[in-house]
Amino acid sequence: MTTQATAAVLYQVKQPLVVEDVEVLEPGTHEVLVRWVANGVCHSDLHVITGDYPHPLPVVLGHEAAGIVEKVGAAVESVKPGDHVCSSYIPSCGKCGYCIGGQPTLCALRDKPRWFMLDGTPRFRKGGQGLHHFLQVSGYATRSVVLEEGVIPVRKDAPLEVVCLVSCGVLAGAGPVWNRAKVPPGASVAVFGCGGVGLNTIQAARLVGAAKIIAVDVLPKKLEWAQEFGASHVVDASREDPVARVQAIAGGGGVDFAFEVVGTQRTIEQALLSTHRGGMAVVIGISPAGTRLSIDPMLLVQQRILTGSSFGAGHQRTDVPMLIDLFMDGKYRLRELISRRLPLGEINHAFDLLQQGEVKRSVIAYD
Repeated sequence: MTTQATAAVLYQVKQPLVVEDVEVLEPGTHEVLVRWVANGVCHSDLHVITGDYPHPLPVVLGHEAAGIVEKVGAAVESVKPGDHVCSSYIPSCGKCGYCIGGQPTLCALRDKPRWFMLDGTPRFRKGGQGLHHFLQVSGYATRSVVLEEGVIPVRKDAPLEVVCLVSCGVLAGAGPVWNRAKVPPGASVAVFGCGGVGLNTIQAARLVGAAKIIAVDVLPKKLEWAQEFGASHVVDASREDPVARVQAIAGGGGVDFAFEVVGTQRTIEQALLSTHRGGMAVVIGISPAGTRLSIDPMLLVQQRILTGSSFGAGHQRTDVPMLIDLFMDGKYRLRELISRRLPLGEINHAFDLLQQGEVKRSVIAYD
């Protein structure tokens, strides 16, 4: 038995997505069929479209999704039909060494091909041909089959067309502040890149009580957004040397913590250089395949730390509901992140807006 869905399919890199009807196969024993309500528009999908992130084609993209469970496999225990869920583009099995050791965002399930289910086959089909999944989510479809480990139950009173953002951009940006860097009150912070992810890094730094939050970008509009979300200072990197300016604002040789949310060689190196001796730079941005860094090892000998973060570097199964609770309590800004809501048929326009830097975040809504 199959279910029908409408999906945005990428057949060739650097070509528009094709919105068309597809078949969705039955969920397997440990799988879940979800009717998606909304999916955010993220640079990670754009990297596949541009070819910066090589991926098997054709593929149904989307990984920042929220929806309602419609059917579950025979052995599924954690969710049931009717439950509201957010996607987890990094699954957490709870059994591997990473999960047991407190690093579920590094779960061993990441070592499996993420473009199929765990049995090595797809659950999408078009004209008898299988279609690849993206990160085992494929949220640019009205329905998809996902791993049980790839959905996180959330409260039913939370608006799914808003909280879908927590499934990637929000947690990816905010989580490193308290999980990876563990920024203390009074610290100085620089954020390189003030798009949809970086704005969450900024507001997380504000939440933990950072004293100086320095936003760095090349677009004046994004620097205005950064101030709205809690930046105390802004630096226009198109007009001045961002490293020198951040160091001057922070004093003491640089900031305590720098967060890089762009994914280019230049901005990663700038983030590290903007920290003082003993400071930490955290890479959040996804770099195109083949990106390499050029770093003076003396920066590391002086006890600077260069590290990274994946999906918030915490515990996604508790961090996602926690951020939603903060939003529902009026303590975290999610609605303000959404610049545009568009139907699935306008998804290519949504990616154009993203590339042009015109939006904080767009949401593709299905209802």
